[in-house]
Amino acid sequence: MANAIIVHGCPPREEYYDPAVPSPGNHLWLPWLAKQLIVRDIPAHTPEMPLAYAPDYPAWRREFERYDIGPGTMLVGHSCGGGFLLRWLSEHPGTHVGRVVLVAPWLDPFGDVAPAFFDFRPDPALVSRTARTLLFHSDDDSEDIQESVCRIRGSVEGIGYREFQGYGHFTSEARMADAGARFPELLDALVGPAPA
Repeated sequence: MANAIIVHGCPPREEYYDPAVPSPGNHLWLPWLAKQLIVRDIPAHTPEMPLAYAPDYPAWRREFERYDIGPGTMLVGHSCGGGFLLRWLSEHPGTHVGRVVLVAPWLDPFGDVAPAFFDFRPDPALVSRTARTLLFHSDDDSEDIQESVCRIRGSVEGIGYREFQGYGHFTSEARMADAGARFPELLDALVGPAPA
């Protein structure tokens, strides 16, 4: 049976503790995407990772592994969540999953925020264990993301790539805000027809 796990990124500490800001798993386009999958009879989960502003890989792994993960599981990771999925899949070579989309994945390439979280080598053959793996990237994202994307594309064989113009970090930039926290391109990558 198909299911989906959507992993949020790493918000600033101030935002994490701000009662006026939704929790990371209920922010941006994540709830919209989960609802779109649910109405298609695909159970979707947006786990709240412990202390998201200070990512700890063992803690995130424990939370993530509470969910069923198998050949029908779709995985989506935004920013730090994308880097987390890349590491988790790289460290679980016996696991096969469905479609995977890494949205503006971050690997802390300059090692100034969470170097231990990303202490791993991406598995070059990772894509072969997925139904399809795509990387979504915007041309105007930060230098950290640009470098992370470059490293992922250079180390993971066969990863699909889609570049957007003016979407920033797929958060509150003008184009994403105009979409009303909807992300139809991402939904289509998960449930649309497979490319020829």
